[in-house]
Amino acid sequence: MDNTGAKRRRVLLISFPAQGHINPSLQFAKRLTRHLVHVTFVTSLSVYRRMSQTPTLPHISFASFSDGYDDGFKLANDDPIRFKSEMERLGSQAIRDMITTNAEEGQPFTCVVYSILLPWVAVVARSLHLPSILLWVQPATVFTLNYHYFNGYKDSIIQSILDDPSRTIQLPGLPLLTAHDVPSFLLPSNVYEFAFPIFQKLFELLAQQTNPKVLVNTFQALEQDVVRGMDKIHLVPIGPLVPSAFLDCEDPSDASFCGDMFPCSRNNDDYITWLNSNSKAAVVYVSFGSIAMLSKEQKEEIASGLLSFGQPFLWVIRDEDMGDHTLSCREELEAVGKIVTWCSQLEVLSSPATGCFVTHCGWNSTLESLVCGVPVVGFPQWADQGTNAKIIEDMSETGVRVEVGMDGMVKREEIKRCLEVVMGDSNKGEEIRKKALKWKELAKEAARDGGSSHANFKAFVDQLCS
Repeated sequence: MDNTGAKRRRVLLISFPAQGHINPSLQFAKRLTRHLVHVTFVTSLSVYRRMSQTPTLPHISFASFSDGYDDGFKLANDDPIRFKSEMERLGSQAIRDMITTNAEEGQPFTCVVYSILLPWVAVVARSLHLPSILLWVQPATVFTLNYHYFNGYKDSIIQSILDDPSRTIQLPGLPLLTAHDVPSFLLPSNVYEFAFPIFQKLFELLAQQTNPKVLVNTFQALEQDVVRGMDKIHLVPIGPLVPSAFLDCEDPSDASFCGDMFPCSRNNDDYITWLNSNSKAAVVYVSFGSIAMLSKEQKEEIASGLLSFGQPFLWVIRDEDMGDHTLSCREELEAVGKIVTWCSQLEVLSSPATGCFVTHCGWNSTLESLVCGVPVVGFPQWADQGTNAKIIEDMSETGVRVEVGMDGMVKREEIKRCLEVVMGDSNKGEEIRKKALKWKELAKEAARDGGSSHANFKAFVDQLCS
């Protein structure tokens, strides 16, 4: 590999302190190092406090800053508006200090890369005359939807939703959408007021740039019409940002790394042994990510749906999500399947025994299901997840989306119905499984040497020296 300019290529990468941001950002950092770029990976101190030890990865150094919530932000208990304010205030000074200190020590950063929800990073970089670029860790469809909302289509989107939530919304470069496909932060019913001004600021900053470019965690084949339709901002697909070991690419550092900030633990891997003891494509994997909190009633409906379906299942219920509530049918559940508080998701999805993924449709989970060729039952909760469910059901056609009842609940009968569609013998189920295998190959093809995402990534790195 050409070493020209390698010494002066240093990237400061700042990630929002949530698993859905950290995981792809870390994979982005690892790919940079393969091109002889040194990365300083920065996130909140709370992330490092949850780790037994900091990962050791070649050419990546780790740094942190206090955002005022060093024991971690809890959406259910803490004030999100105050959290946003404190993170911006404390983070801005910390990032400013890192940039100036490195420059004074003769090791200046070449550019700053920041994940979404951190527009203040771009403000700091601009004040220090340092180039910055946004790493968009959601799909291009969500980016484009946000762009149109903040650039002339807000009133028409809101009016369509208020008039008739089932009415289709037509926006340039996007498939037809309805209210339940729109990110929750843009809906009139949005209760998380902290998020809206963050996205608004983000798109204001992009509008101030000349020929803005955004790196997107997607791949060309999946969203090519959306990417091509966005002519005001250059969207650069560089995904899927998952560990290269799951993309058939060689990377020795992936051998002992799960793909997140936490090295794999082998102290509680009996679930893998249990999983692999099942027959091919027999197990239903159920997980709602690291943030979503399901109600007691919803968990009971899921439990009854799984029991009624009758197939073995692996269900991740975090300790904080279970709380003091014990499932009424826990004994029956454990006779059929297995309940764990954590698992290595990519290991589970890549197991031949996994036949379906019941997911909240976080974008990382969505891409991981594509990479592993696993059909999906989409069960979106909030944020971008409704749009991601649209991509699953209508754009990739690799799964179905649950129907929510008038009371806001997804009933056991609906859960069973969706599982029967995806895992059953119907023509639709067979077609979904075929599409899942097709997208598995297309995702890997994009990431391989010479693939579209690989070429886009290399072009970005080459520009660091231009």
